[in-house]
Amino acid sequence: MRFKSVIAPVAAVGFAVAVLVGCNSNPNQPPAGDKDGKKPDANRPTFTLAWSEYPSWSVFGVAEERGVLKKMEDKWNVKIELKLLDYEACMTAYTSKACDAVCVTNMDSLNPALGRKSVAVLPTSTSVGGDACLVTEDIKDVKDLKNVETQGLSESVSEYAFYRILEKKFKEDGKDYKFKNLDPEKAAQAMQAKEKHAKAIMVWNPFVLQTLKLRKDVRRLFDSSEIPEEIIDMVVVGQDSLDKPGGDRFACAVIDTYYEFNKMLEGKDRDELLVELGKKFSKLGKDEMAEVCKQTSFYKTPDAALKLITGDQFPKTMDTIVKFYQDRKILKDKAPKIGYGAKDKAADANLRFDPTYIQQVQAKGKEKT
Repeated sequence: MRFKSVIAPVAAVGFAVAVLVGCNSNPNQPPAGDKDGKKPDANRPTFTLAWSEYPSWSVFGVAEERGVLKKMEDKWNVKIELKLLDYEACMTAYTSKACDAVCVTNMDSLNPALGRKSVAVLPTSTSVGGDACLVTEDIKDVKDLKNVETQGLSESVSEYAFYRILEKKFKEDGKDYKFKNLDPEKAAQAMQAKEKHAKAIMVWNPFVLQTLKLRKDVRRLFDSSEIPEEIIDMVVVGQDSLDKPGGDRFACAVIDTYYEFNKMLEGKDRDELLVELGKKFSKLGKDEMAEVCKQTSFYKTPDAALKLITGDQFPKTMDTIVKFYQDRKILKDKAPKIGYGAKDKAADANLRFDPTYIQQVQAKGKEKT
């Protein structure tokens, strides 16, 4: 789970808007009008993407402001409404079908998929140091963690990374270590304030960067670079939404928007775009945002994304994650069935990783060249 408690106060308002606007029950029926008052093409179905502040998801907010989203709406003949919500509100909106698609991690997509068949259409980034265990000088090595409580958000990416790294890299038994539930912002603030109980925390950016910046005597004991391509940030679409008229075009438009932005990010406007991304992610400056993007590595191209979700390793990774969530009873019900490929190859899957939408975008791009 990823969320920023600093935007939590607006979550209730945001979620109410999402429920009221929701997904167009009849996608062939035009919405009342767009932001500038102009009535959109009456033949365009409308779909909703819920996103929260995180580096590769903030791309969509900047892409909307830059006109990239509108360009892709026109290209794919759909209308896309972006809903900025707190992370937990995003998941609630998605589970209740108050939005068509959501920005979510691979771990956090498991429970919602049990109640709504889900399709991961786009991996946006992976954590390669953006989630870290920070310790004070009292902690000399990993074994010293046995004597303290490591604080972080339970049933989250943090808890998974903490125990997974202990077991994979250090060959330790997770049962010997204590992970105490605490809001990551509060955990970071406690360590920054040198509170006695805050000797070890497991948090993500921006809390990692902020804490290391404010306390020179704190260091990384380990981080998510030890479990490459296990923590994946994604866009997930409900199968029910993909089955609507224009659902496939909606998925393609979202994907195309993401890749178009990444092309821009590699170009002459990189510094400006980093600043704009930083404004939508904890108000970080250009240099800090550049560092964050190194630790949260974007899948910038179709080839990079396809290599992940069609590779032999990724199903094994998902099996590991599902087992972890089962063993710790984080899954609310039975384990979801995970599938890979197009709908006809895994129609009974609760959560399906489908490369065909990326491939459609890739093929359309090649038509021009």
